[in-house]
Amino acid sequence: MYKIDEIAPDVYRISVFVPDFQLQFNHFLVKDDEPLLFHAGLKQMFPLLLEAVQTLIDPRLIRWVGFSHFEVDECGALNEWLQIAPNARAVCSEVGALVNMSDFAIRPALALQRNDILQTGTRKYRFIPTPHLPHGWDAGVMFEETEKTLLCSDLFHQNGDQVALTDKDILEAHKHSLLFYEAGPLMDYTPYNHKTKQMLYELAALRPKTLATMHGSSYNGDCSKILRDLDDVMKEVWGDHLSFYQQVNNLHP
Repeated sequence: MYKIDEIAPDVYRISVFVPDFQLQFNHFLVKDDEPLLFHAGLKQMFPLLLEAVQTLIDPRLIRWVGFSHFEVDECGALNEWLQIAPNARAVCSEVGALVNMSDFAIRPALALQRNDILQTGTRKYRFIPTPHLPHGWDAGVMFEETEKTLLCSDLFHQNGDQVALTDKDILEAHKHSLLFYEAGPLMDYTPYNHKTKQMLYELAALRPKTLATMHGSSYNGDCSKILRDLDDVMKEVWGDHLSFYQQVNNLHP
C-alpha cells in the first residue's frame, strides 16, 4: 500500500512503508508544466508507484526523473519510468551522468553542475552538489526555489512508519537510526568528513521552508536551524572518523 500527502503546494509525497525493514520509501511528484518525479524508486515497487502516480497525473507526462545518487531506491526503476514517459529524462549531478547514467539509463541524462537551474514552468530547481552527503561520490540535492522545498534524499533518515509532515523534532529519531546502522552491517551509512559542515551550512543558507526526506517524515519547522544542528548529530555519531582523519593529516602535513 501507498500513502499520498501534499507536503507543499503541488509537491506530493508518495510513501511506501516496508514492515520487514521498518522503513518508509518516499517519492516526490511535483506538478508543473514539466512534472518532476524525485526518486524513481525500486524496480519491485514500480507497479505500485505507477498506480499512485496515476491518481495524480498521467504518468506519460513526466518530464524529469531526479535523484541524489546512484542507489536502487533512488533510481532503480528509472528506465521503467523512461519507457512509460516518452519525453522524460533523468536529471542528476554531472558526476552521476558521466559515471553511472551513461551506461545505466536508456536515454542521456541531463547533467547539472553547481547552481545550475532546471526550470519546469513556474518552478525553478537549483542543483547543489553534496559529494558523500548523504553518501556517494555523485550525490547532490535539488532546491525548488519557488516554494523553497529542499529535495534532500537520505538526510534526516528516520526508521519506522512516520507521519508525512511535521514541525516537531526529527533529529532524535534520525540519530537513533544512525546509531542503529552503526551497530550493524550498514555502518558508515553517512560518512562525516572535513567538508560535511560546510555543505550542511550551505544548504541551511538557502532557507528552505520544507525538507522532503526519502525515509521518514518531511519537515516544515525551522529548516535552516535543523540543517545546522544536523552537523552536530552527525559529528557526534561519526566524529571519531573525522578525528582519525585529522590525526593522519597531522602526522603527514
